Amino acid sequence: MSEMRVVGIRVEPPQSQPVLLLQETSGERFLPIWIGQSEAASIALRQKGIEPPRPLTHDLIVNLINALGHELVEVRIVDMQEGTFYADLVFAGDLRISARPSDSIAIAMRAEVPIYAEESVLAEAGLLMPDDDSDDADDESAGEVKEDEVEKFKEFLDSVSPDDFKATGGA
Repeated sequence: MSEMRVVGIRVEPPQSQPVLLLQETSGERFLPIWIGQSEAASIALRQKGIEPPRPLTHDLIVNLINALGHELVEVRIVDMQEGTFYADLVFAGDLRISARPSDSIAIAMRAEVPIYAEESVLAEAGLLMPDDDSDDADDESAGEVKEDEVEKFKEFLDSVSPDDFKATGGA
């Protein structure tokens, strides 16, 4: 299992489909996940440090978790089946609740808990981007996005489609 960090979100024309890009914190693989518009907006707001005047859905979920006395420990991306990713919210006492990765990541960012991806998911859908300079990534905080990473992400997205992740056996 590898710890992941949110690199950023890009909206891909012509369908305007948002893609969330995660990167291993101690590795070279990236994990692109196509997500919905509202989850993309929620993640992007949090990544930019924008606090809405009233809690959004993911803020509300974190508020409920805390008010009910539970502790979210981590988020895990646990599986990929036919191009669909699956995640678990992992609470203290090893209580697990299945959720979409997009929601799970938005919640993890607000709760400030780590995000992990199972090795089997990274083996199937993880990608190495050419000319990656992962040493520089260690020097920045988890919420910051480097310009060269964004450019590599854009170049990658220009050459890939969601159908590329529906085949089994690897990306």
